[in-house]
Amino acid sequence: MTLRDIAKALNLSTSTVSKALRDSYEIGEDTKKRVITYAEQVGYQPNTLAKSLKEGKSRTIGVVICAIDNSFVSQMLNGIDRVCNERGYSIMIMQSKESHEQEIKCTEVLYGRSIDGLLISPACETPNVDHLIRFQQWGLPIVLFDRYSDELDVPKVSINNLDAAYQATDHLIKNGYTRIAVLHSNTSLNINIQRLEGYKRALHNHQIEVREQYIQPCNLQSTSQLEESIYHAMEKLSALSLPPTAIITLSDQISTSSIPILQEMGYRIPQDIALVGFTNTNLASSLNPPLSTIYQPAIGIGETAANRLIDIIEGIDEEEKKTVYLDAKLYERASSKRI
Repeated sequence: MTLRDIAKALNLSTSTVSKALRDSYEIGEDTKKRVITYAEQVGYQPNTLAKSLKEGKSRTIGVVICAIDNSFVSQMLNGIDRVCNERGYSIMIMQSKESHEQEIKCTEVLYGRSIDGLLISPACETPNVDHLIRFQQWGLPIVLFDRYSDELDVPKVSINNLDAAYQATDHLIKNGYTRIAVLHSNTSLNINIQRLEGYKRALHNHQIEVREQYIQPCNLQSTSQLEESIYHAMEKLSALSLPPTAIITLSDQISTSSIPILQEMGYRIPQDIALVGFTNTNLASSLNPPLSTIYQPAIGIGETAANRLIDIIEGIDEEEKKTVYLDAKLYERASSKRI
């Protein structure tokens, strides 16, 4: 069923039918109602390809994330999808699996599909953003969300990572813990750098020495590699003459993997070691013990990033290069209770 078919059935011009379906002010309400009712009855669907060719836009946004089987990422995608639906855009989602090489392939595929813009949360393994700089030079609008690099001069949407890590460290110190280790995602992206800076700043402000041996990297490339790296990090920490009495896990993946590993290794939480994690899992309060968490506004990150990108695409963004920081919140639970 085409516009022409509807026009012929209703004895109207194709132009009138088209304007009626677009709710144009040029068409009377009775005619609009007549056209819309008939279109619904016959199951008319607009030809989006033809419309895209006419407008010179695909009305499609590419999204690259690390992995879709992550509760925090899924929540961000919900925010992106909600905004894109409301504003008439579809999304194409691809996963980097924390691989720089895979991320490059994802962006090349999406660019080849004539996307109008790109939303990307770079892989932890990404050493540089040269591939994104190239697409930017070719005129592709880009917004970085959650993770980002200062090498790329585009809008960025994230949380205040320094403040969030400061909150977690300050909370543990005020609860009596001074030997605090961190398990981090071992990436040069700002998200990791700023969280480590927040951790160190809290220690400095409380006149507590920063012990570099307490700062342990983890490998997020795959679940097996992540679990192996957490085991290895905990073995190194437990072998120290002054092992830590508390741990902060600086990513969602590390946080959700750490509790069963610590318990399997014989640690009692918080009796042997306290724990605070960056995670948005809905199960945090149901874990044994309930996990103290830094909760990030994941849906808000996704919504803000999608709105920024669409504003740029449609030429209505007034602050194209501005970085937006959303606030994270500390939820105190039994895993980090006072000594």
